[in-house]
Amino acid sequence: MDSLLKSADTVSLFCRININTRQNIPIRSSEMGLLIYISQCKEPPSSGDAVTFFKVSKPMVAGMVHSLEKKGYLERGASPSARRRFTLLLTEKAKALVEETTGEYLKNMSLMREGLGKKNFETLIELLDKANQLLLKHKNGGDETNG
Repeated sequence: MDSLLKSADTVSLFCRININTRQNIPIRSSEMGLLIYISQCKEPPSSGDAVTFFKVSKPMVAGMVHSLEKKGYLERGASPSARRRFTLLLTEKAKALVEETTGEYLKNMSLMREGLGKKNFETLIELLDKANQLLLKHKNGGDETNG
């Protein structure tokens, strides 16, 4: 049991360090993640696309979208595929924020890749991905797609 407690402490510290480095942005880190996701999409995504990508609930994405709209970072666009759907569009304010902060936002990942070496970093990410899949499957009663 001691090794499980040590493991929990290690994971907890990792998460705290990673979250605390992002406090210098004017929005929550989850909102910043959504803006970065949208900026990386070839076509404007829908909120449903974001739900699928982040593996979170629809209300969680809806809350982020609403908050980012109020703060002037997002706009809704007409969906080419369905009348009742909409796409997520970055405002100029959001584009500037993403451009200014992406380097800082990803700094820890760069530090780890450099410090661990490319192969070890890739192994870490693969293991974290497997762990995320396992935890999501357990959380969702065997269904990995619902948040």
